[in-house]
Amino acid sequence: MAEKKNKRYGVWFVVILILLGLAGFGSGGLSGNIRSIGTVGEKDVSVNAYQNALNQQIRALSAQFGTQISFQQAQAFGIDQAALGQLILTRTLDNEAAQLGISAGDETVLDRLRQIPQFQGAGGTFNRESYAFALRQSGQSEAEFEDGLREDVARTLLQGAVVGGIPEAEAYADVLVQYLGEQRSVTWAALGADALTAPVPGATEADQQAYYDANPDEFTLPETRDITYVWLTPTMIQDQMTVSDDQIARIYQDRIAEFVQPERRLVERLVYISQADAADAKARLDSENITFEDLVIERGLSLADIDLGDVDQESLGDAGEAVFAAEPGTVVGPFNSGLGPALFRMNAVLTAQETSLEEATPGLREELAADAAREVINNSTDQIIDLLAGGATMEDLAERTDMELGTINWTADIAEGIAAYDAFRQAAAEVQEGAFAEVIDLADGGIFALRLDGITPPTVQPIDDIRDAVKTAWQAQARQDAIVAQAEEVAASIQPLTGFDTLGLTPTVDADLTRRSFVEGTPTDFIDQMFEMTVGETRVIPADTEGAIILRLDDIAPADLTAETNAAQREQLAANAAAGIAQEVFDAYATSVQERTELNINQATVNAVNAQFQ
Repeated sequence: MAEKKNKRYGVWFVVILILLGLAGFGSGGLSGNIRSIGTVGEKDVSVNAYQNALNQQIRALSAQFGTQISFQQAQAFGIDQAALGQLILTRTLDNEAAQLGISAGDETVLDRLRQIPQFQGAGGTFNRESYAFALRQSGQSEAEFEDGLREDVARTLLQGAVVGGIPEAEAYADVLVQYLGEQRSVTWAALGADALTAPVPGATEADQQAYYDANPDEFTLPETRDITYVWLTPTMIQDQMTVSDDQIARIYQDRIAEFVQPERRLVERLVYISQADAADAKARLDSENITFEDLVIERGLSLADIDLGDVDQESLGDAGEAVFAAEPGTVVGPFNSGLGPALFRMNAVLTAQETSLEEATPGLREELAADAAREVINNSTDQIIDLLAGGATMEDLAERTDMELGTINWTADIAEGIAAYDAFRQAAAEVQEGAFAEVIDLADGGIFALRLDGITPPTVQPIDDIRDAVKTAWQAQARQDAIVAQAEEVAASIQPLTGFDTLGLTPTVDADLTRRSFVEGTPTDFIDQMFEMTVGETRVIPADTEGAIILRLDDIAPADLTAETNAAQREQLAANAAAGIAQEVFDAYATSVQERTELNINQATVNAVNAQFQ
């Protein structure tokens, strides 16, 4: 318990330091006197910009992991430094553009404003009230927002000037397409154990010993870690939890939308900048001059980008009635949406679904019991930590708590029972003998602690203990060697025009194979070896398991650069290469600019902003 009190005092000490650090910021905190975290050249780096950059980075990381990431977790990934670094780079470029006299005029800024859907009214044109309302919601003034737009345009012009003169890498693309599109025509046949003309003899003791000595890895047991552990999971105590009917009824009502779902539709929404553009697209679609998919491509989008999933009529707003009256596959609109005028395609009808309280009760009861069990485990964690701090062993914990005792001879190949949890496997791999035991969380809300009792290093098993396994392995290798030898003998008699069937083989002929082809029933290195061969050459390729392939190369054809697939790939490769070169050129330029631009960042202010996220 003394340790826990010391931790509390430590926390209060940190809080006091933070409060002292923030004392100079005014009663309004960072939104009061302090507006900047520093300067880059002659450009301020605002607190708001840093906060927004942090939020964006944390949201992106959370989306990547599929769960909300805390600021402490984000810091562990270096997100705060990444956000600050990106912001400094942006302001460095802004400063450089200003030094070079690059700027955007009022007309350009106004044109940018008109293109932002959130600032448009019902007719799809710029609306000052919408503009003012959106800025009030984001806490920005018109001057601040327009200055930001002006700097965005100037920065884009600077970037374009740096990389605009880089040509497409056509020669590079030609070489790659020639390499990837080059074609081979082959004849091949598979040989198995049934092709052998004589049985493979049994292994003598000398054969077994020789194979055993030559292949020790096959007979080596992995490192084994002898571990004693205790664990407690929700499923262990879930049946002990009491869940009342009233609790079930309340949660059923709270989540009624989950159990009672109205009729819905699977819908895609294609948004346009203006009503006129949307109406023109619908007219072209109705005249069958274009497909809906092509309209999506025209907008630079994919079907995944416009998919709304399953929606009810109310959520579709003005389009709801028309969408719900449409047949599957029908496109309706344009109708106003939250992002602007849009066309809607209805893809499928999902009928209304209703799960009664009686039907939902078993699942809800189990869910609530599991939640209660997790709460019990969470509440007992401090007690278990105190027991470990007081010197309790795994055996003591099993006697004095609900935790269950177990032992395991763990290897990296074991993933059953408690070893099915990633947290346990990681801890088992890292724990050292004599280390202080810790309580570690499991993914399902459970906890565990472990002790390493000993390590058995990788050990070659005595041959007498595994003689049957050695015999089997030798026999398999001897059979494979015999098949390959038989295939080599047959292959030696094959000429460029020899029919495989005249040699008792069942041939397969494949034409127009490329380096990206896959030929079912062949070894993994089939394609690689095929491209090493000359026309008329015959080669034997051992199978990945048992058997062999006899392969003859019949023809080589260069890539057809005029073919639609190759032409499209050539264009893509050239564009990608040019983009890569452009990025490297720009990175070098940005690094040079940063090296000669004065940077002043107030780390205390940065720390204060970070503290607000904790």
